[in-house]
Order: sequence, then structure tokens, then C-alpha cells
Amino acid sequence: MQEPAALNDLRRMSARVGKNILLTQAAGGNSSIKLGDVLWVKASGAWLADAEDKDVFLGVSLSGARAALAEGNERMPLAPGRDSPLRASIETSLHALMPHPVVLHVHSVNTIAWSVRTDASDKLAARLQGLAWHRLDYHHPGLPLARAVSESLARGAADVLILGNHGLVVGAPTCDAAEALVMEIERRLALVPRSAALADNTGLARVCAGTDYRPVHDALCHQLATDRHNLRLVTAGSLYPDHVIFLGPALPALAGGETLTAKAAHAASARWPAPVAVLVPGKGAVIRNDATTAAHAMLSCLVLVASRLPLRAQIKYLPERAEQALLNWDAERYRQQMTASR
Repeated sequence: MQEPAALNDLRRMSARVGKNILLTQAAGGNSSIKLGDVLWVKASGAWLADAEDKDVFLGVSLSGARAALAEGNERMPLAPGRDSPLRASIETSLHALMPHPVVLHVHSVNTIAWSVRTDASDKLAARLQGLAWHRLDYHHPGLPLARAVSESLARGAADVLILGNHGLVVGAPTCDAAEALVMEIERRLALVPRSAALADNTGLARVCAGTDYRPVHDALCHQLATDRHNLRLVTAGSLYPDHVIFLGPALPALAGGETLTAKAAHAASARWPAPVAVLVPGKGAVIRNDATTAAHAMLSCLVLVASRLPLRAQIKYLPERAEQALLNWDAERYRQQMTASR
């Protein structure tokens, strides 16, 4: 079946947004356009950055998706005549209930840095003045988040949603308008990152010798360990879902004299996998040799967020029950598998 021409606008916009690490990392984020009763939405595990090069969108029945949402069903029915081996995005229900023709959900670094702060309400209100926006607390992605958004929209229309410990959602009449709105919010919420000492490459090489780990390629990531504030922030808890999915809860750091081998053995004794990434205080960050491209992207995202958080900011981390819900979620296991195959 021939695809509508308007889908090309969605592809172009999605690819631009997907290639901006300040907005999207790995398979995170999603976009959609409503054309009649067909909701074209990004597939789970697909990368927005690939939107012009790969078939990352599938057609979902809009009325069927809304009916499924009302029934508490996360499986979204494909539109008649549409067939695909892919699954619709975990957030398809969110896209279906938003009334806007185009919906764009991004994991904006600046938005996340605001959304994890306990003191952000007044500051956000000043920066987003003139926009129709709502702020929501953290909710598990998928149906719980969609229900929370539905309740929020029932109290008043909004084009912008700030999702606690998660990201940003905008709705607009066109793809260009959605992208422009995201960029306007980026301008208003922009935060200046702190700089930190460079990695101790010699020390990291010594720490990694004979292990399954190596120093992270992205030099910026080492600031998670060379900056005391960053180190404290990211080892104290998890800030947002995709960190938990691809890196595990919080980030572990080597204690004085501890080795990577001992750290991995300790995890094995507790029947946990070896940490994907480990911080070596004062030296830098290391990552497992078998880490996926998505894990590398999530580590880059984490330093971009952490370095934008003020020294005295009070942070609201994801509770342990939320972390466990994400780690034990079949939909996220599927997304990990799809992402790993990229």
C-alpha cells in the first residue's frame, strides 16, 4: 500500500531531531502524525536519526488505539491493510490521545535537567510564560503516563508537556511547527554546562588492563568521574527511564583500592550482571567491551544532564520501585533487543 506524502515531512523532521544529542539519544523519543484514522508512529527500538534511511514508522489505527487505551490495553492495533513485523512505540497511547496532528516526544537534556529538580515549578513558569503547558510528575512510560496525560489535558488544553524525570512532549499542526516549538522551549530552558578536568588516560588504562572494560570513547563522559558534583549526582540514584534501561540503576563507582574485576565479581555473587559502566573517581569512566551503541549514547546523555544541574539543586530521583518496573518490563526488553541490532 502506498504511503502518504505527508509522511515524508515526518521523516525529515524526525531525522533532524534524532541527530541532535541534546534532544534525542539512541532509540529514545518518538514522533507521530495523524492522517485520517491512521496514526503513523515511530516503531519501538527504532532510532529517530534513521527516519530518512530506514522504515521506522508504522501505521496504527487511531480509533483502535484510543479504544485500546480506554480498555487499558497496551497493544496497539495496526491500521487496516497495514502489516509490519515491528511494534509500535511504547508511547503510542500518548500520541493517540494528544489531539494535535503532529506529536513529538524528545528526551531533551535541558528539559530533563529541569524536570528532576524539586524547585523547578516557579522557574519553569517564568521561562514558559505565554505557552500552553503542563508539568507532570513521573509516571511509568506507556499506559500509566498516557492516563496521567489524559487527566492533565482534561483540566485544560496544552501544547507542551514537561514530564517529570522523563522529557518533553509537544503537539502542533505540522511537523515544522512541532520542531519549531521544541527549539523555542530549548531556547527558553537552556542551561550552561559546567566544565571539569580531563580524564587520566594512563590511570584508566591501568585500571582496565586485563578486564572486560575500556575507557569510554566520548571524552566528555569522563567528567562524570572527574567532577565531584557530577560523581555525587549520578551515583546517588537514577534520573530518568532510559538510563535505567540501558545502563542500570544509578552508576557504580570504584571504592578506594577496588578493582573492576572485584566489582564484577560482587555483582555476580548477587546474581546481577556486571555493571555496563563504572566510574573511577578522579580518573574517568569505563564501559564494558560488549556495551551497545545505545549504552554509549546514554552515558553521553547523562553527563550532558548532570553538568547542567546547579551545585545546590535538590534532585528527585526515580524510586526503586520505578527502577524495578522498568527493568522487569517486557516492552523494554523488546526495545533493547531492537536497539542492540542497529
